[in-house]
Amino acid sequence: MMAASVAGQRGLRVVLVDHAERLAEKIRISGGGRCNFTNIGTTPAQFISQNPNFCRSALAGYTPRDFIDLVERHGIGWHEKHRGQLFCDGSSEEIIEMLRQECKAGRVSWRMPCRVDEIRRDAEVFFLTGPEGPIKTRQLVLATGGMAIPQLGATDFALKVARQFGLKVVEPRPALVPLTFDAGQWKPFAALSGVSLEVMVRCGTGKTKAAFLEDLLFTHRGLSGPAILQISSYWNPGEPIQIDLAPDQDLENALLQAKPGNRQKLETALATIWPKRLAEQWLATASGQPGSMRMADIPDRILRQLAASIHDWRLTPTGTAGYRKAEVMRGGVNTRDLDQKTMQAKNVPGLYFIGEAVDVTGWLGGYNFQWAWASGVACGRALSAC
Repeated sequence: MMAASVAGQRGLRVVLVDHAERLAEKIRISGGGRCNFTNIGTTPAQFISQNPNFCRSALAGYTPRDFIDLVERHGIGWHEKHRGQLFCDGSSEEIIEMLRQECKAGRVSWRMPCRVDEIRRDAEVFFLTGPEGPIKTRQLVLATGGMAIPQLGATDFALKVARQFGLKVVEPRPALVPLTFDAGQWKPFAALSGVSLEVMVRCGTGKTKAAFLEDLLFTHRGLSGPAILQISSYWNPGEPIQIDLAPDQDLENALLQAKPGNRQKLETALATIWPKRLAEQWLATASGQPGSMRMADIPDRILRQLAASIHDWRLTPTGTAGYRKAEVMRGGVNTRDLDQKTMQAKNVPGLYFIGEAVDVTGWLGGYNFQWAWASGVACGRALSAC
């Protein structure tokens, strides 16, 4: 809709084809129904790609402030919630209606719901065939997203078209997704489902190293919450993750200083910095230390080991919760086959790819929407009259 509205308002004839029964479902459900529509701190540093410089041009050409101006022109109230994340005061439906009205201003035609069965190219003209009849065009924009949340109609359509026309595809996989563990390994922690706390989570080494200070959530199958969703985009199968369960605290020093003459139980002491359920379960399963021991009776060596285990919990996920629980897809059309200013395929004139279908994946917090708007605008501005 962003690309279509920009092109239409430039005077181009545009038809928007969508196979879905309902418009913009991913916008509708985002941000708990209030749409985290951008992040004011957006820079290229918040995006993952095999070609990390690719996103620079589009992001510079259409900034969060530009989208905020559009939102405000449509009278939509908004607020900043957390770390630059912007949400509608009301409903995400307002963003959908805004984009619909922008398309209307550009006299965009719609075919929805309408599936496309085949795309072929002959003499620089694309032919789209489907049950609604053929469409002939010299310029074709693929804005069909990735495979995350297939229950909303997400598919790999754009990737199939890219391969059809000889473009390379960076292997896709779920991103911003919960991590899962072996059922037997995780059984002691399954009882903590629903417990949440702020942690520092890390994975990778060298250039692939990543770290996030965010909230973690225990689930029946593994770990979720913003910290885990963020690190999942960097995690590779077989790699461990490292979690500091008491960030910004010198736990060893705190425990040793609290020890002399302290008749308090260890689990009670830990419960002052942690949720009580976590303190009890951690002592029972992870540390091997009885929570009922009095602080004064515990050897310094044991307290040091306990602090070290809390600051450096290492575990290896067996996988992710998959596309059904992922917020986005990582990977996609290889950006080295695209022009970074226009989103056009370098070797297939008239063929464009934008948004999530491209190998540009943002962090959690409005960055992926900003990439959608920015890449859509870059493409809409580049399309020529035919």
